[in-house]
Amino acid sequence: MKTYLEPNEVELMEKLAKCFRDRLLIRLLFRLGCRISEALALKVDDIDFSQGTVTIQHLKTRLKVACSQCGAKLGRSHTYCPGCGVKVDKVVTEEKEHRRLRTLPVDSNTLAMLADFIKRDKTKGLILRINRHRGWQIIKECADRAELGRLFNPETGRVHNVSPHRLRDAFAVHAVKHDDSGDGLRLLQEHLGHQSFNTTARYRKVAGHELREWYQKLWEKSGDA
Repeated sequence: MKTYLEPNEVELMEKLAKCFRDRLLIRLLFRLGCRISEALALKVDDIDFSQGTVTIQHLKTRLKVACSQCGAKLGRSHTYCPGCGVKVDKVVTEEKEHRRLRTLPVDSNTLAMLADFIKRDKTKGLILRINRHRGWQIIKECADRAELGRLFNPETGRVHNVSPHRLRDAFAVHAVKHDDSGDGLRLLQEHLGHQSFNTTARYRKVAGHELREWYQKLWEKSGDA
């Protein structure tokens, strides 16, 4: 069973989209490697046509759970506070917003699609103007028309339908197959907006067959490979 989509499969999804807007959504998710929330939040002002860039805004809300007595940070499994030692009966929750911006280069064909869509749709604010649920529906419908099978997640062992995040995965794997050097992975981390390098490095495992290649090289000189 496949673990990720190939570029030609994403192109087929795009060709089978029912309207220009749906084609553009697929294109943005794959060519930018952005999250569905980021694609749907794109505004006309985020596109710099002269520089050929798109500014992505990523907003994440996190809950901070703390001891009501001393304010120490608590985890889900804590029965007693690691700070003051009292039994955890009441906790204090604080919602924090993390807002990050990154500016990404965009290829000329995708840029032309954006310009065409904005012109014909007379868009001034949000570009796509659909909600998250509709975005997921569009991707699933196009994947079904393309007769793409379900994808296996090697980390969880689960099988999933093609979703918006699988297009982001396809971009990442395509990038790693093109350049899996240290610099290539660092640039990919920056492009995807990953805080942890380990999150980016997992695509290297998916894209290659490192263990098999390593093992085969052990026996090449002995002629037993």
